[in-house]
Amino acid sequence: MADLNIEVKTNEINSGVCLLVLSGFLDAHTFSKFEDQLRSLMKDNKYNVVVQMKNLDYISSAGLGVFMSVIGEIRQKGGDIKLSNLNSKVYKVFDLLGFTKLFQIFPNEEEALKAF
Repeated sequence: MADLNIEVKTNEINSGVCLLVLSGFLDAHTFSKFEDQLRSLMKDNKYNVVVQMKNLDYISSAGLGVFMSVIGEIRQKGGDIKLSNLNSKVYKVFDLLGFTKLFQIFPNEEEALKAF
């Protein structure tokens, strides 16, 4: 079974933004780990998040569901989730389901961080 690795990184570009670097598989077996991480940030009143997915190999509907389950709460608090570095496979899933209209997607994390 493939795993999901989540690295929470500090950044020098925008200290008010949390950077989450995902690698591996975001699916029915791992989505709760990602959701717990996002909810932990929200509990700490951190509502501006960049999710960098350069090394995310796969995302399922369960993984996409996490984004949908928290984006309303985050935007209600004045924050947002911006996405960066999606590989072509992951981008196609986001695009096919219309998520490219709901989330800003950037080619790299620097641009995403500066967008806040």
